[in-house]
Amino acid sequence: QVQLVESGGGLVQPGGSLRLSCAASGSIFSTYSGNWYRQAPGKQREVVVTMHPGGTTTYADSVKGRFTISRDNAKNWVYLQMYNLEPEDTAVYYCHATRPFSTYWGQGTQVTVSS
Repeated sequence: QVQLVESGGGLVQPGGSLRLSCAASGSIFSTYSGNWYRQAPGKQREVVVTMHPGGTTTYADSVKGRFTISRDNAKNWVYLQMYNLEPEDTAVYYCHATRPFSTYWGQGTQVTVSS
């Protein structure tokens, strides 16, 4: 059983930055897509960015140019660097790993953007 643990959330002012981290219990991101989702209060969970095992990334339009996904060479960490944060980015952010017939979720980390 794979475990994903997020960290790095918190309260930040508009225009600020945060880096979220996701630690996996094994080197799964060499075979799993490593992704970030978020869920704002009263809204459905939405994809923020996906990274395929080969490194191809796809960003939601709302975060393009502000957020960057990366992973370490051992492929058991995935990061989300967030710049120029906006109040609309306030949400619980979830790490997600998936491949055909197998999906894992982290417990989420709260990001609040407010002055």
